[in-house]
Amino acid sequence: MRILFTGASSFTGCWFARQLASDGHHVTVTLRSQAYVGLRARRVALLDGCDRVVGVSFGDRRFLELARTGEWDMLCAHGAQVDGYRSPQFDVAAALAANTRAAGEVVGCFPRLLVTGSVFEPGEGEGDEQLRALSPYGLSKAFTAETLRYHCAVTGSSFGKFVIANPFGPFEEERFTTGLVRAWRRGEAPAVRTAEYVRDNVHVSLLALAYADFARRLPEGGWNGSLGVSGYREAQGDFARRFGNEIGSRLGIETPLTLCAQTEWLEPAVRINADQVDGAALGWSEQSAWDGLAGYYADLPDPG
Repeated sequence: MRILFTGASSFTGCWFARQLASDGHHVTVTLRSQAYVGLRARRVALLDGCDRVVGVSFGDRRFLELARTGEWDMLCAHGAQVDGYRSPQFDVAAALAANTRAAGEVVGCFPRLLVTGSVFEPGEGEGDEQLRALSPYGLSKAFTAETLRYHCAVTGSSFGKFVIANPFGPFEEERFTTGLVRAWRRGEAPAVRTAEYVRDNVHVSLLALAYADFARRLPEGGWNGSLGVSGYREAQGDFARRFGNEIGSRLGIETPLTLCAQTEWLEPAVRINADQVDGAALGWSEQSAWDGLAGYYADLPDPG
């Protein structure tokens, strides 16, 4: 297929775009910046199997020109406004406007649209608290998806939604898992302060294969559906132990943890995805995924 892909400089976006290209699709990625730095620059450097169009944002003039002239089979709308996504003051309206600029014109150029969502959107996955949104950012993602779904219904384009839980793996932003590894390297026992939250942590390599398979199977003709891939569905303290056992044995380091009694519950206690996939059928190996992640951390430089 000829695929136009947004958001390829992000963690999961880089993995998804590379997997699509590896599967033989002609993938063109749009990049908003002319020059990335740090981790994003490393991800962009990995997109050598994709064509790149730089200085383009969803729905702007150049994006529309590209959409109209590409004879595309699919738009993968993975990019979104994320600056300040953890803040309770995240501007939902501004993010929605940017994520859906000229959406009617854009969607009409593609027979298939594949949107990336989050399990922390309202109504997604399984859990407690009536599946409320985790944050204003989660609301913006939900409103974005519903806006694009509406335009697909109007134009007759097929709509697919790929719902992500908690991905982890090489080239992730330095948050929970990387913080654990850095602490262990210093001989410390990192504290896990949200050990009782039940979450769904998924190897990004499995997600990428499932994403590409979902894209391949997404038909034309106004189809509408979603997939939310599940991984390790367990308390964060249990996942931290699992992560430590797998990484520590491969790197030859001790992986002690301090699991704190959780006193704050600012997020839903349970939020997990519902769909199990057969990784082996997709060519995925759990052990190889752990091996690859350990190799990535072995080569990870100390922060300078």
